[in-house]
Amino acid sequence: MDPTPFPMAPKAAEDNGFASQEASCRGSSPMPASSPHERAGYRLRHFVADFLDTPAGPVPVVHTVLNCWDLAGTVGARLGVNRDHYPVAPGLYAVGKPEPESPVLVTANYKLSFDTLRRKLDKIGAWILVLDTRGVNVWCAASKGTFSTAEVIRQVERTGLDRIVSHKKLVMPQLGATGVSAREVRKGCGFEVVWGPVRASDLPAFLGAGMKADPAMRRVTFTLKERLVLVPVELSFLPKPAFWILIAAFLLSGLGPGLFSAGAAWHRGWLLAGACAAGIVAGTVVSPALLPWIPGAAFAFKGAVAGLAAGGGVIWAMGVPLTGLAALALLLCTAALSSFLAMNFTGSTPFTSPSGVEKEMRRAIPLQLAAVVAAVGTWIGSAFV
Repeated sequence: MDPTPFPMAPKAAEDNGFASQEASCRGSSPMPASSPHERAGYRLRHFVADFLDTPAGPVPVVHTVLNCWDLAGTVGARLGVNRDHYPVAPGLYAVGKPEPESPVLVTANYKLSFDTLRRKLDKIGAWILVLDTRGVNVWCAASKGTFSTAEVIRQVERTGLDRIVSHKKLVMPQLGATGVSAREVRKGCGFEVVWGPVRASDLPAFLGAGMKADPAMRRVTFTLKERLVLVPVELSFLPKPAFWILIAAFLLSGLGPGLFSAGAAWHRGWLLAGACAAGIVAGTVVSPALLPWIPGAAFAFKGAVAGLAAGGGVIWAMGVPLTGLAALALLLCTAALSSFLAMNFTGSTPFTSPSGVEKEMRRAIPLQLAAVVAAVGTWIGSAFV
């Protein structure tokens, strides 16, 4: 029996909702077919270009050129926007046209780390094994225990890596060395760990030299550019506490012989607010920028030195006659704030260790608190002089 004995007349077709919708879309460019790897409730990430069939299943091939979405995410992370929630899915990825003998490069699932690696692999066929570090970069994850021996073994087994590549080598980032035991990795999954260079930019030369690193590739740096790129993140954490600091500055400035004076709060408040602002700038901008030239080894001490200099500059620039107590209060304020904020950079430099940071904080924080209390006391006291 003919399944369509009564074909729909043109008029009836126009009255049908689906047919009229189809007719209204004629002439528009059709969307490309959905990827066979899409699943209901999930979407493919914009950096996935294609999929590569392997004995262990399809592996996503990712772009090596960052697009506008990647760049926007990078800028946001640098400014502290969504920085703590910026992961990629752990697992195996590919760049270029990797073969079974192509190198396997290991990284964290923090997207800035992932992006930095893939953009340096242009025109290179390679596999990227992404560990689940809870969205934390390699260096920090290694010290936190998520970029670890167990996680390397888990991802090698989970992805079926031994069925995809014909060799038994994993190129591991040097900054992840504190969290990974090469011996235990080989014992656990049969893969040998080869320590790669410190910087992803050296990977093409490292791979081209037969996975041999020269001394410069092993050297960890903390240049002016590397220090200043951290400043926006530090500043992004400050608006809320800075607001309450300024409120406290104006309230404290109003205390005096008449209990509280709105006029004094306004006029003296700007002096104290200026000192607080100077302390913030000294701790987050001046201290990292001039780090090698500020005397001392501890970051807290360097921050205090920068804060004292900034406080002196504020007192001079304001050109307002101050009593000795008031000047001392402003200096203590800038020094304490700058010292505390400068300590935040201890987690970003290769010149400190976790134990060293803890030791410095145990010594510095009580002194910083004492300086704040002294600053408050002398500032209030200066109103009675």
